[in-house]
Amino acid sequence: MKLNREQARRELLMMLEASCNGTYFSTDEVKTHIAELLAPKNIVYMTGDTHGQFDRVINFCTDREVKKENTFIILGDAGLNYYGGRRDALNKKSLSELSITFFCVHGNHEMRPSPSLGYELREYHGGQVWAEPAFPNLVFAVDGEVYEFGSHACIVIGGAYSVDKHYRLARGWGWWEDEQPSEEIKAKVERALADRNWKIDIVLSHTCPVRYEPTEAFLPMIDQSSVDKSTEQWLGEIEGRLSYERWYCGHYHIEKKIDKLRFMSGDFALIPHPLSVAEEEAIVRRMEHQAEVVQACELGGSGSQS
Repeated sequence: MKLNREQARRELLMMLEASCNGTYFSTDEVKTHIAELLAPKNIVYMTGDTHGQFDRVINFCTDREVKKENTFIILGDAGLNYYGGRRDALNKKSLSELSITFFCVHGNHEMRPSPSLGYELREYHGGQVWAEPAFPNLVFAVDGEVYEFGSHACIVIGGAYSVDKHYRLARGWGWWEDEQPSEEIKAKVERALADRNWKIDIVLSHTCPVRYEPTEAFLPMIDQSSVDKSTEQWLGEIEGRLSYERWYCGHYHIEKKIDKLRFMSGDFALIPHPLSVAEEEAIVRRMEHQAEVVQACELGGSGSQS
């Protein structure tokens, strides 16, 4: 709706009063804030499943000259706890030599970190993680924990069902009964979200809510009626209640964006800059309104003058 001159004048006065009485940032404060946002600790990279194949990740980190304060998220099935022996140790050694911290979401082709595997709990970006003393820059997220990356609150929900379960078992390959979230983990996730009034900036999961399952990525030899979709169904319930900005997942080996959700595989992403989608939209609306006010002020003779 167009404003006449008098309405625009009153609106402009209200805006000026609000700016004077509200929060005001000097140029130096703005510069300091921007520098903080670009600080190495707030730069967070991300990719999908790696399954123990890290060449592309190593090349990516080398090309970008990453810093030790940076974080690199792997959205499950990193492949660092699959064999449980020398082969895993070699991969860990290779990654640990990079000057960056790897933050791994639990997948369904790996063991869950535990004290029996030499892991200890410690804090990272505001949440608990598992780490081995020998490889302190390789950390494994704890499901249901909330981590702060930049100004983003990120909840981690790992795990999924393995459609290749019987194939692996028949060949004596690794499969773990606790691959999917337990009832205890689900309760922890729901408590964490309830404590935040079901609002979160980012969800980092391995699989996805059931309504977003990428059917085009389903393996043709798998009978989908035999697939346990309880985790996806539960995530669907979570997604239906949750107010969130973005959701990232791996598992399906596909690159796809739909609504607020992004599937990741071999591509790389950067955790968005600290303005959330809602904040960005609010700024755009405010700028559009300010432009309307200015335009109305420039109108000649369209309203009464005082």
